Amino acid sequence: MLSIKNLHATIGDKEILKGINLEVKAGEIHAIMGPNGAGKSTLASIVAGNENYEVTSGEISLDGEDLADLAPEERAHKGVFLSFQYPVEIPGVSVTNFIRTAINETRKAQGLEEMPANQMLKVIREKSELLEIDRKFLSRSLNEGFSGGEKKRNEIFQMAMLEPKLAILDETDSGLDIDALRIVANGVNKLKSDKNAVVVITHYQRLLDYIVPDFVHVLMDGKIVKSGDASLALELEEKGYDWIKQEQEA
Repeated sequence: MLSIKNLHATIGDKEILKGINLEVKAGEIHAIMGPNGAGKSTLASIVAGNENYEVTSGEISLDGEDLADLAPEERAHKGVFLSFQYPVEIPGVSVTNFIRTAINETRKAQGLEEMPANQMLKVIREKSELLEIDRKFLSRSLNEGFSGGEKKRNEIFQMAMLEPKLAILDETDSGLDIDALRIVANGVNKLKSDKNAVVVITHYQRLLDYIVPDFVHVLMDGKIVKSGDASLALELEEKGYDWIKQEQEA
């Protein structure tokens, strides 16, 4: 599915990623944890194609296809989805119209015709029920006046509709109360299949109580310094990150 080999990246003159290696297979959930400034969101942005960062060396591929020369929209059409930490507001564009456009642009890129309106409405109804989204929510302008929980739920709704191969959730739990966290996490769990993969970027164990990862990776100073199963997140919650620094220095 996703293969990252010796990835180095900079922004301006600052090197942020210093040799990332990561393999994510279909059907897996990977969690990436680490202190502030470690490079977690940078990694997510680079996989999605953010052009503010420069990849100086290394490879990123999805299903064996090199993503290096693909623009963000091309990567999205190939099946890469990034749930933003701070989703943007788009006044005057309803949630439904945004979703309709996104889906039909992806279908166009794949050589398919636009999804018939009745089929689109049927799928929107099914996915909104899955995520416990009120119908009135779908007619509102995208993210305008939304609470933090509504914005994050809308991101997962977009994921449900687009059915990406690879979903990267960048601090989806940020600013969520317990009820919103539960609903968002349940949506992610229901969308998991043996044909897709999820990468969760988070600071906190609490999200991983709901979305249980197959693998946990610790990213520090631009490198993955430790990997393990879900128990590693519990250990980080208990001990923090200093013990890993000490382990690396020993």
